[in-house]
Amino acid sequence: MDNCDFITSIDVANRLGEGIVWHSLTNTLWWTDIHGCQLHCYHWHSEKLETWSTPERLTAFSIIGTEPVKMMVSFASGFAIYEPETQRVEWIARPEQELNGHRFNDGRADRQGRFWSATMVEQDEGRKGSLYRVDATGCHAVLGGFQIPNALCWNPEGTRMYHADTPTGTIRQYDFDPLNGVPSNSQVFASVPQGEPDGAIVDAQGCLWVALWGGNGVARFSSNGKLDGILELPVSQPTCVALGGPNMDILFVTSATEGLTPEQKTREPLAGSVLIYQTGSRGLPEPKVNYYD
Repeated sequence: MDNCDFITSIDVANRLGEGIVWHSLTNTLWWTDIHGCQLHCYHWHSEKLETWSTPERLTAFSIIGTEPVKMMVSFASGFAIYEPETQRVEWIARPEQELNGHRFNDGRADRQGRFWSATMVEQDEGRKGSLYRVDATGCHAVLGGFQIPNALCWNPEGTRMYHADTPTGTIRQYDFDPLNGVPSNSQVFASVPQGEPDGAIVDAQGCLWVALWGGNGVARFSSNGKLDGILELPVSQPTCVALGGPNMDILFVTSATEGLTPEQKTREPLAGSVLIYQTGSRGLPEPKVNYYD
């Protein structure tokens, strides 16, 4: 991919690094190691790394306050307000708590500040995962039938939603009602050229960037679904992407060591690290959840 140059890496050896988010107000980078039950914060200017243990697997989050840090999150078992510094958890909804073999996975806030996350199937007992929306009126199941939901993101205008069921290798697009938060008119947006689609974002130009799990790369698609380039990576299991930095032109990529053999880990010394690249593109600030103070 043109205009992507490797800068450095944050070598944290995450089992399953995910959910990476740039917080523009504080110039900090946040991500979670789901299976390691850890939340990381990297301070861009001081290069200081802070890490907290999480009370259960933390899969996705949106920062809603900083003194102390407060987040809207999806833990493995449901939605909550979480303060990592105090370990305070205020549960909002646990809609699939009674289903064995399910956990929440990929999620983020939409452009209007509603928080979304979807459940995945870790142990198949005949029930598929669902995508949920949390807003001022409660927790709502919106879409269903997923094995491993990922790549949730919205176009800059907030009128199109993207989502993928990772094993299908396909990213779908939906017309999105910004007022009511309802997706409709599902159709194929793109099929990934290698690996499987994992975490994704949309940049300021409306291009979609997606981590290619098992595919050693990040793919970028134009807003009409045309493949615009692939950034080849030194890790086989990239998991999620973010655009940030002071000028919003730095690409961050989380990755995983989960499931790699000792030989593979030797061949991939940066597996589990956060990879950092200078790009010629610019990202968009993450929306803040707008109904919880």
